[in-house]
Amino acid sequence: MPGMPAPVTQLAPQTLGELDVRISVPTYDRARLVPRIVHIGLGGFHRSHQAAYLDDLCERGQTDWAITGAGVMSSDSRIFDALHAQDYLYCLLTSDGQSERVRVVGSIVDYVLAVPTVEPLVAAVADPRTRIVSLTVTEGGYPVSDTGAYTVPAGASAPPAFSAIAQGLRRRRDHRH
Repeated sequence: MPGMPAPVTQLAPQTLGELDVRISVPTYDRARLVPRIVHIGLGGFHRSHQAAYLDDLCERGQTDWAITGAGVMSSDSRIFDALHAQDYLYCLLTSDGQSERVRVVGSIVDYVLAVPTVEPLVAAVADPRTRIVSLTVTEGGYPVSDTGAYTVPAGASAPPAFSAIAQGLRRRRDHRH
């Protein structure tokens, strides 16, 4: 009916074929992806850069790499909920000023929350398949004061991201991964 918005399709692997043909969707087998990258801070910058670049590589046949996202703040549960509900698929809109491109990115295959405990993130870092741990954090995520001195939040041995990385690497060492 004219003037009515188009129905919304829930983004999921089984609904990719229902999307407008102008939207690029993954043509690679996401079931073959191997979560070798753990990325802490799955915000817009990461999703529009590292995850998109990896998605490009997957489209070119490099399907032995994928991303496990990680959140270390309570507010990260929102992105977890949104991505988990759509099998970690999301849409990326890019514009060069002349045209726009919409694509579904499929390079993220899992997401762990390090709240209220860092154990899920420690396990992801310690996973023998993990080869890269990367972070996208704002200045608030670094434990450095205005003077440049290292500071640790009250009651913590280190900020959750750094603590989980250290614990995960220690576990890898201890298990010879």
